[in-house]
Amino acid sequence: MNFGLMLDAIVVLPSGIGLTLTLTVLSLMAGFLLSVPLAFIRAFARPGLSLAVLAYTYVFRGTPMLVQLFLLYYGLGQIEAVRASVFWMILRDPFWCALLTFSLNSAAHTTEILCRGLQSVPKGLIEAAAALGLKRLQIARLVTFPIAFRISLPAYGNEVVGMIKGSSLASTVTLLEITGMARQMVSATFAPYEIFIVAGAIYLALTSIAVKATQFLERRLSTDRNPAPRRRARFRPALPHQEITPPVP
Repeated sequence: MNFGLMLDAIVVLPSGIGLTLTLTVLSLMAGFLLSVPLAFIRAFARPGLSLAVLAYTYVFRGTPMLVQLFLLYYGLGQIEAVRASVFWMILRDPFWCALLTFSLNSAAHTTEILCRGLQSVPKGLIEAAAALGLKRLQIARLVTFPIAFRISLPAYGNEVVGMIKGSSLASTVTLLEITGMARQMVSATFAPYEIFIVAGAIYLALTSIAVKATQFLERRLSTDRNPAPRRRARFRPALPHQEITPPVP
């Protein structure tokens, strides 16, 4: 094993962390914003709309993200109508193709995660909020979604970790994130073993941070939901009054 080459990889590969985090964070944000209304439609809308959302999530969850990326980056470019449209300004850029693919994939997974959380909210809480005079939008914003998010947080943490690892697929469309930088070094040194060990260690560090952040958020939300009871003052019974008898003369 060439430790000198591993030290070189430790110096070079972190330059791709910025692009990896950019793709991951933007994809998760866009996917989450898209998944919230889709999850409500999936859980509470009419069967026709719910089945339409189910078809979208079924396709994107059931096919590899690499295939989706290739279809978007290489496939749409073969269609003349797409090349002549205004969307070609975005689709010809590998960064935007990767970001769009990751966002749609993350939205599909997050939609099903939040849907299960929404369906797990006790109906009694929703009925109580309606009895207090809250409107449907207020109930969804103040009651249903916060509880569903707490329920779904462990599963969503797995989605965050999966997206960090899935961002390595961006290297297949010429983006130089961590894996792209590693492949570039391998093509120059012909030493994949040492370089990909360093790349794997970097991904392991990033996913470990994501897991710790998710666990911290879980503890924080559970603490806010079930605040610690105040310590009661210790009860001490009062001593009975002693009668003072006058001295006998």
